[in-house]
Formats: sequence, C-alpha cells, structure tokens
Amino acid sequence: MELNRRQLLWAGGGIGAAALLAACGSGVDTSSPDAAKNSSAKPKAGGTLRIGALGRANAIIRDPHGSQANESDYLILSLVYDTLTIPGAKPNTLPRLASSWTSSDDLKTWRFTLAKGATFHDGTPVTAEDVVFSLRRLRGTPSGASRLPGIKAGNIKAEGTDTVVLVSDYANAELPLLMRLTTFVVKKGTADKEIEKAPGTGPFKLEWFRGGNARLVRNDEWYGGKVLLDAIEVKIFESPQALSNALLAGQIDVASNVGAVAARTAEKRKDVQVVRRPNDMAMPIVMRTAAGSPFADPKVREALRLAVDREAMVRQVLSGYGSVANDILGTGDPGYAEDVPQRARDLAKAKSLLKEAGFELSKTYELMTTEDIPGLAEMATLFATQVREADIKIKVVKQESGTFWDKTWLKGDLYTTYWGTNDSVVFFASKVLVSESGTNETGWKNPEFDAAYRTAMATKDPAARAKLLREVQQIQHDASGYLLWGMADGIDLAAATVRGLPRLPGYGRVQFERAWLNR
Repeated sequence: MELNRRQLLWAGGGIGAAALLAACGSGVDTSSPDAAKNSSAKPKAGGTLRIGALGRANAIIRDPHGSQANESDYLILSLVYDTLTIPGAKPNTLPRLASSWTSSDDLKTWRFTLAKGATFHDGTPVTAEDVVFSLRRLRGTPSGASRLPGIKAGNIKAEGTDTVVLVSDYANAELPLLMRLTTFVVKKGTADKEIEKAPGTGPFKLEWFRGGNARLVRNDEWYGGKVLLDAIEVKIFESPQALSNALLAGQIDVASNVGAVAARTAEKRKDVQVVRRPNDMAMPIVMRTAAGSPFADPKVREALRLAVDREAMVRQVLSGYGSVANDILGTGDPGYAEDVPQRARDLAKAKSLLKEAGFELSKTYELMTTEDIPGLAEMATLFATQVREADIKIKVVKQESGTFWDKTWLKGDLYTTYWGTNDSVVFFASKVLVSESGTNETGWKNPEFDAAYRTAMATKDPAARAKLLREVQQIQHDASGYLLWGMADGIDLAAATVRGLPRLPGYGRVQFERAWLNR
C-alpha cells in the first residue's frame, strides 16, 4: 500500500505558527448537552490522556515517511513529528514548522521560512538542511511524486539556515496546501536503520513504543506554545467494536475515528461525548476508465452513478452520520462547487444509457473491497443490491487488506477506496485525477481536465482561481471514474472529562496538542 487512505489520511504570509495554532478548530461537539455543559471551563494542566486507535500488529510502520496503514501509527507520528503546514478552518492552510511562505510571480518558486525557536527533542535547532533532507527522503519513497507533486528532489534546496526553497515543474498556487500531510521533518543524515528512533519536533516526545502501543510525554520546549497534558498513551485496537467497548468500560479516554455504529450505541450515554467531524471520510466506488475495462465508456459510468440511491446509502451505511455527495472529491473545500446540480437516482435513464453503450448485462461483475474501515464492505454490498434494479449484476469480493492494496488498488476494474482528507479539491486533482499522477486510481486521462487544472494552478488571484476550480469540479462530476455517493462524519467517542479535542477532518483530527482533562 503506497498511500494511507486515512492520512491522505489538505497562503500564508508572515503569521507566526504559535498565534494560529489555537485557531485550528479544536473543541468538543457541543451538540451533546453534557459536552457543552462544561465547555467554558478554564483549561487545566496535567494528566495523561489515553487514546485508542485502530491498527493491526502485522501492519505497524514507524517510518515517518512510510505508508502508515494503521491509524494508531499515524497518530503517534503526528504527535512526535511536525509537518511544514497544517489544515485550518479559515484559511484551510495554516503555518506549523514553516512560519510563513512566499512565491515567485510565476508561482513556481516557493520559499518557506522556518518557525523561530523550533528544535528537535534532543535540543538541536531545526535548520533548513534538516527540512531539505526530510523532503528529499520523502520524495524518494514509492509514492513520493504524489506526495510532493511537481517537485523533484534536486529542486529542494536550503537558503541560509532558516529558509527552504522548492521549485515546481509547473506553476502551483496551492503548493503550501499540498505540504500539509506527510512532510514530517527529521535530522539531516538520519540513517534508515535509525529512523524509528529519530527525534521529532512535535508537541510530544516518544517515551516508549511496544507492539503498536506507545507513551508520549509533553515537550516543554515546543515552539508552538504550551502543551497542557503531561502525557498521551496510545493503545492499538484491531476492531471498532473493541475500541468502543474499551471507551465505554473506562479503559481509555478517547476512541479515535471509531465509526457510526459505535456512535449510535453511545449517543444516549450521558457520560460519553460523541464528537462529529463533517466531511471526514470519503468511500467512493472506483470505476476504471482505461481501455479494456467494462467501465471505460462514460455512459456506463454515468449509468452506475444514476443507479445509486444516495440517501439510502447515507441512512443505512452511515446510520445517518454523514451527508449525500455529488461525485466530486473534496467536499469540505471552502470553494466546493455547491451549485453543480445534485445527481439523483434515475433507473430509467441508467437502463437507457447501458443499452446505448452496449453494456453486457448477462455478465456478473466483481466489486473488490476490504474491511479496512467501518462501513466499507457494507457499502459495497448495498451498492450491489441497488444497481441490480438497473439490471447490473455485481458480486462483492472481500479481500485481505494486504492483497487488496497489492493486487487491486490502481489495477482493478471496479473496487472501493477511501480517503480521510476531504477539505481540498486541489489535493484530489493533483493526487488522483490528473493524467500523469502515479496514484490515478481510475486510470482517467482527460486532457480537458488536465488543462483546466493547470490553468487554475497558474492563477495567482484567489477569486479568479476559485472560478477556474469550479470548472475543474464540473469536469470531474461529468466524466471521471469516481462514484462518490456520500461523505461519512468522523466519529470520536470521549469521556466527559476530555476537553479541547480536534474538530477538523482529515489530518486535523490528530492534532491533540490543545487537549486537556477537566478533572
């Protein structure tokens, strides 16, 4: 698996990182009466927060530039290491290890200035050379070209001790946004065999790690401001049910990203907070568009999109903890095209399109899926039931996670996928939709889309760029290989004493540096 679905799991000026960190949307879900009752309490220092997160012991990855399939691993890494930029609400890209950035007039050369006072956990100052080493190492991973789109390793350089210069192959007005996810920084020269022990720059230091479980202690020298908790303990769980049960039994304080079924079970408990993060998880159907695929004809793909009952999918798969989507990835983007007409179920038109395309209705087509996240396999089964009403026969095939990502992802004709970062149309355009992307899940090659995207990225004025990105979304809606029927809310369960939990979707959900305990 080259990219983590949970982590991938999306312009700053001279604004200090510390001043903006508090604006990243932390807080509890005040729709819960008990959560709201003490929401105005003054933050208190001290205590250990116990967080449970999903993961499998045989999939543990501790390399900050690796492909973390475990939510637990990604949470730990995100607390120990800092990225250059992070998600925000308004704007949706904020400073972190990079305190500010500027671009050349042609939007190809970007200079990132490092935050003052940033040090590694061993006290060593962070320098531009450390960041250059880390970004080049990231670029050298199998998915590096998608993680740093348009940036070659040789075009990442240091300028003095506190400035990193990146030169893009093409104009890219949104490069800071694309730096938000896995640009974790380690010391220059860190050997691969030492990477698991490499000191980070984040709000917590790793005290110990055992079989996927970890204890992290407060970094009192963190440049980003005061951290209140004494420590965070992360415990790995292999199923949402086990994770939820541990929270209800008082064994942990937070059940991270636990899913809708657990939320429905816990919603009547006065001692439990249900924290909802809208637009957190996309679970689209991938229809391969390349020649030779049964779904290469746009009419066939449109028929499948019209055969789906989106409201029923949200109601049954997500237990209502989500919203209907419109086949455009990036639903949480402030510039999301709300004015594109919502696609609705139309079985008669779906059947007509299938007939026009000469689609073979006597065959049974396999839909490959996994049980990596709650609801994924259930979604596939309901999808197969719904499209049967358009005379399309689908057999759902569940694969073990490793087999799915090795054999099906990027190759299969019809399969499920999932993405845990959905606040940027640009992110998805660059990662999975432009023709040259190495992680183009549907094999879609659309010159009109590519041109529209490049034009938008070369436009400096934000208002003009937003209009151009509306065209990018319209093309995706009309012709891509994705069927995005709905968006799942991110769901955390928390004990009544927990405060300051993150509220943003995607990478924003692992920013626990402002959490505290009201005991």
